[in-house]
Amino acid sequence: MKDVKITTESIRVDQFLKWTGIAATGGRAKEMIISGLVKVNGEEETRRSRQIAPGDTVEVEGHGCFRVVSGKVRGGT
Repeated sequence: MKDVKITTESIRVDQFLKWTGIAATGGRAKEMIISGLVKVNGEEETRRSRQIAPGDTVEVEGHGCFRVVSGKVRGGT
């Protein structure tokens, strides 16, 4: 499983596919999602607008499994 850092609190699953380079375009991401190639936390996801956040896992048929992790920089004292 590969960790993918995001710098926001959440990201839409279609944006995630583009962010990771799995889908070159939003149209391709949409096709992959609608075709049932994407699972979020082990369940098939067919909504492009599904929000995913750190702690979630995304599995893409033919591309593997990814864990969403926080890439936010935290302030220190």
